[in-house]
Amino acid sequence: MRHKTRILSLLFIGCGISALAQTSQPISVSLDLSDAPRKILHARLSIPVQPGPLTLVYPKWIPGEHGPTGPIDNFAGIVFTANGTTLAWQRDDVNMFAFHLTVPSGVTTLDAKVDFLATAAPTGFSAGASTSANLAMMSWNEVVLYPEGMPASEVTFVPAIKIPEGWKFGTALTPSSTEGGTTNFEPVALNTLIDSPLLAGRFFKEFPLAEEITPKHYLDMAGDGPEDLNVTADQVAAFSNLVREAGALYASRHYNSYHFLVTLSDSVAHFGLEHHQSSDDRVEARTFLDEDSRMLSGDLLPHEFTHSWNGKYRRPAGLVTPDYQEPMKGELLWVYEGLTQYLGDVLAARSGIWTEDQYRSYLAASAAGLDHRPGRTWRDLEDTATSAQILYGASEQWDNWRRSVDYYPEGELIWLDVDTTIRKLSNGKRSLNDFCARFLGIGGNTAPKVLPYTFEDVVSNLNTIQRYDWASFLRERISSKSLHAPLGGIANGGYRIEYNDQQNDFVHAAESHDHGVNAWYSLGMVTSTDETISDVLIGSPAYNAGLGPGMKVVAVNSRRATDELLHQAIRDAKSNTQPIELIVENAGFFKVVKIDYRDGERYPHLVRVERTPDVLDDILKPMVKRPEHRTAE
Repeated sequence: MRHKTRILSLLFIGCGISALAQTSQPISVSLDLSDAPRKILHARLSIPVQPGPLTLVYPKWIPGEHGPTGPIDNFAGIVFTANGTTLAWQRDDVNMFAFHLTVPSGVTTLDAKVDFLATAAPTGFSAGASTSANLAMMSWNEVVLYPEGMPASEVTFVPAIKIPEGWKFGTALTPSSTEGGTTNFEPVALNTLIDSPLLAGRFFKEFPLAEEITPKHYLDMAGDGPEDLNVTADQVAAFSNLVREAGALYASRHYNSYHFLVTLSDSVAHFGLEHHQSSDDRVEARTFLDEDSRMLSGDLLPHEFTHSWNGKYRRPAGLVTPDYQEPMKGELLWVYEGLTQYLGDVLAARSGIWTEDQYRSYLAASAAGLDHRPGRTWRDLEDTATSAQILYGASEQWDNWRRSVDYYPEGELIWLDVDTTIRKLSNGKRSLNDFCARFLGIGGNTAPKVLPYTFEDVVSNLNTIQRYDWASFLRERISSKSLHAPLGGIANGGYRIEYNDQQNDFVHAAESHDHGVNAWYSLGMVTSTDETISDVLIGSPAYNAGLGPGMKVVAVNSRRATDELLHQAIRDAKSNTQPIELIVENAGFFKVVKIDYRDGERYPHLVRVERTPDVLDDILKPMVKRPEHRTAE
């Protein structure tokens, strides 16, 4: 956008490939998940080579994770052999992801034995905890090596998998044969292999979705226990509606088949990661059994599904790299993630995963949170995108001053503003639906491939739908250092944010689920399960009283602290003449803190503005008539 567009060469040739066999022979990789329940994966690779020096590299920049997150620290047990002889190897002393060795004369195949230690904590992305006693979600980038300098699209792999007896699996890879408990898959390019995770488990179910549609779609689920897989017919029907609504919105499908790989477990990391023909969706074990959990994660599958179009098929040019060693540039993540956040949330409502009220409740909470984020006065949205690789792992403490990956929720507000502006300028004749069909659906149904885009491409396609100064419109919002969030889309949608003492449904669900107290819009602080302060809003009553994240609330108005006592103290502040008194502990030291606050509890809500068009309500209407479905037996 503000940087010169890079020219991406499909003929990229690096150094260190002299020992690679100049043939079309593929690399084979066989992965054994037998020990996944005790957190270790075993793999063997067979790499065609020629004699001479060879450098092999481990994937570093993982697509969708927006950073150099390849889990090289848990890549272990590395042994290279050729014709039965063990070969010496040396790690590069600058690039920790590169391994140097010399292939002896007469050798045409290099064998590698490697292990991946699945011991990471249940945080982060695909490198986070991924196995339990009864399931494993594996990503092929954890166990592969490939010759340095070779484009990922030109390195072919033949993958195979062995899973524990009695387990089943789901993946977008195409099986070719099964031999002795091992499943072999059709050969694929390295970029397709890394883009095709595999979910396996003892307790596993697969549900076909929207069966009248081709290509085929599947909901593949593995849980900690069989009870976690008890999804209702209505829930499955909503996911089928998601498939239908996405097809209508994007007017295309860019995959041969699609698998939602859903991990229902309390032992693994919880997140979502997009892939072209599947998605890695990890939620709590009881997500489909617990109403709060289901609502809080309702946007996950629509978001990752949308990435098949925006992020995989269409991708910012700065994120299109020839291999997994070259750094990615994320200045357009407010399109990649922000537009996807907006479209995914709208699809959640259109498909019935969320009700319209739940969507509005979510939007109110998200927008209000962004409007109480003073870090925006020094850091613009574009900088959060540019510095994405250092923000994903940042602490949540003082997050409102640092800012984090705000290009997700604030990008959503910008694209809501775009949508409502198109509708307003065209008198309702056109909308962002038209932009999606043109920009993300270009070429109609296709096999997986990548079409890069730039800021200028986005502007040009918007202008094709509705003439306007979109370049200035977008630049103003991504470079703004205003104290307040861009709420124009909510206003154009016929709503405004109001605060009252009734909990917003999403705030209530999050507080009920996570415990603690969300007093962000009143005192300006949030506490966690053990009364520890998670964060304090810069400039708020709590901040002015001297509170900070990490402090623990021990007492409220002379009584041992509980969530309810803190809620009650905030409510009573409306009629009390005395400040709220807390005793807090800070690293073993105690102090009394008095918060001068009188306004009671405050929570955000979307409220309709009378005598204005209900544009937001129109946006949430389904594009496809919902079919009748049978109740599951």
